[in-house]
Amino acid sequence: MESIIEEHINVIKNIQIAPIKHVAEKVKESLDNNGKVIWMGNGGSAADCQHLAAEFVGRFEKERNPLSSIALTTDTSILTAIGNDYGFEQIFARQIKALCNKNDIVIGISTSGYSENIIVALEEAKKIGAYTISFTGESGGKAGTISDYSIKIPSSNTARIQEAHILIGHMICSEIDKITVVGKYDFKRISSIFKKWRRSSNR
Repeated sequence: MESIIEEHINVIKNIQIAPIKHVAEKVKESLDNNGKVIWMGNGGSAADCQHLAAEFVGRFEKERNPLSSIALTTDTSILTAIGNDYGFEQIFARQIKALCNKNDIVIGISTSGYSENIIVALEEAKKIGAYTISFTGESGGKAGTISDYSIKIPSSNTARIQEAHILIGHMICSEIDKITVVGKYDFKRISSIFKKWRRSSNR
């Protein structure tokens, strides 16, 4: 069990701040332009999508107005209807075609980067003009290649990647809280805090 904790810490310590900062900036830009954040993923990643969409629409740590966000993983009638009529690879793409606009952010979460339904949906979102982001493992896979931007976790272990994905999601939520509560985006401060935490973890 100690080795699992050690592996987890090593992965977290090697996460880069700049990509997270970039994603948070793009999310802010989308919300400022009446866009929304659309999440999609399979299995444990589907649970992450629902978790993070809830943090936007409900709240994260601070009291604030609800923010536009939706997980494409929640409606079993839609998922099974599309899966039955068009195939499982279309369960997100068809929802993207119905719900997405050019001011939206579309985030596909896939530990491998090779989930076909994520890839097809990212391609559909790009046709619409939405900004596409993938959260993947270290290889990035095809999702990492075709998305406009990709956050790649430095690990090939599915569990460690999933743990890092939810941390990154929470960091983005924390930054969004600052926009809506404080009224400004203080990336310099959050980067400084994270660097201090990394230095203390290395001791």
